[in-house]
Amino acid sequence: MKLEVINTGSEILLGNVLNTHVATLAQGLFPLGLRIDRQITVPDGDAIGEALSVALGRADIVLVTGGLGPTTDDITRELTAELLGRPLHPDAEVMATIAARFAKRNLTLTDRIGRQAQVPEGALVLPNDNGTAPGLYLKDERAGKTVHVFLLPGPPRELKPMFHNSVLPILKQLLPEGAVNECRTYHVLGIGESTVEALVGERLLAIPGLELGYCARPGEVDVRCIGAREVVEAAEKIILEALGESIATRDGVNVEQAVVAALTRRGETLATAESCTGGGIANRVTNVSGASAVFLAGYVTYANEAKSRDLGVPAELIAAHGAVSEPVARAMAEGALQRAGTDWALSTTGVAGPTGGTPAKPVGTVFVALARKNGPTEVQEHHLVRERDVFKDITARTALALLLKQIEA
Repeated sequence: MKLEVINTGSEILLGNVLNTHVATLAQGLFPLGLRIDRQITVPDGDAIGEALSVALGRADIVLVTGGLGPTTDDITRELTAELLGRPLHPDAEVMATIAARFAKRNLTLTDRIGRQAQVPEGALVLPNDNGTAPGLYLKDERAGKTVHVFLLPGPPRELKPMFHNSVLPILKQLLPEGAVNECRTYHVLGIGESTVEALVGERLLAIPGLELGYCARPGEVDVRCIGAREVVEAAEKIILEALGESIATRDGVNVEQAVVAALTRRGETLATAESCTGGGIANRVTNVSGASAVFLAGYVTYANEAKSRDLGVPAELIAAHGAVSEPVARAMAEGALQRAGTDWALSTTGVAGPTGGTPAKPVGTVFVALARKNGPTEVQEHHLVRERDVFKDITARTALALLLKQIEA
C-alpha cells in the first residue's frame, strides 16, 4: 500500500519549527511493513487542499499533520471536508471533552475553540488526551479505490501518542497478512563513509534482495540494511566481520542509551571527569531515562586548578606533561573513580580550538581515559575534527563508545 505524508504549517517552511514528524511516523510504520513513499510540507491555506487532492489520486493511505487547532489558519479540517464532500457537523461528545478540559484548567471556552468539535460526516474521531483538537479518520471511496485519510494534530506531544494509540491499530487491521522486511542499522564510529563503503559495499551489493544505505555524520556512519530476515542476516555477517571493532551500537540505539542499559544490567555505576567536552558526556548520559540508577557524579574540571582540587591530579604532573596529555587524562579518570566510588570513570582532555594548538598537540588532539574498579586504566589518543562544537560532540561519543566496548568485552 502506498503511503504519503502531508505536513502543514508555514512555521515549518519559515524555519521557525523543526519538523520531527517524519521520523516519528516512519519508525512506527516500518514494523507494519509500511514505508513513506512521499512526504511534502505545505504552508497554511489552500496549498493543503491542493496537496491532499494530488495525494488522494496516487496513495492508499494519507497522513496529514497540523491545522486542526482553533485559529483562523487552522483549516485542514475544513479543506478536507470540502474536498471529500463531507459536511461538517458539531460533535457533542467532542465538545463535552473540550469543555471539561477547559473547566479543569479554569480557562474560558470561546466559540473559536468550538471549531475543533466540528467533525466531517462519517469520520471516526481519534481521541486527543494531550490537547483539545481530536484527530480524524476518513475513508474516501472513488473510482473503485479506497483511500484512508488520517488528520492528526501538529504538536508532537499530541501527535505521537495519537499515532501510536489510534492510528497504528487501525492500519494494522487494514494490512494483508505477509512477511515484513527487517531493518538493521549499524552505528559505526571513527571511520569515514568512503572507507566503510570500501570495506563492505561491494560484498553487500552482491546479496540479492538487500536494500543498502549509508548515512554519514561527523565522526560516524550508519550502515542500513533492509530485506527479508535471511537476507539481512547474510549482510550482518559481512558487516560484523569487516567493521566489528568500529560498531558502537545497532538498531537505532544511540551509544548513551546502550551504556545506561548495559550498566543497569550489570548493576554498575559511572562517573565522568571532563575538560574539553565541558560536561557533554554527562549531559548525554543523563538525557537517558533511568540514568539516575547508574550515573553518580560528573566533574567539569576545565581549569588546571580544578583538576588538582576536585580530582587530585598533581599540579607537577600537569606542569611536566601539560593538561592535554596521557598522564593527566589517566589521573583525571582515576581521581573521579576514587572520589565518586564508582565502578567506571571516563575522562577527556583535549584541544577543542580554534586556538590553543601547538605543533606537538594540534587542534583536534584529545586524550580519553577509562578507569575501572579493580582493573587497569585505558587511555586513547585521538586526532579529530577542528570545528569546536563538532569536536566536543565526537569526543563525547568516542568516550562513551570506549566504555561500552569494555563493558561488553
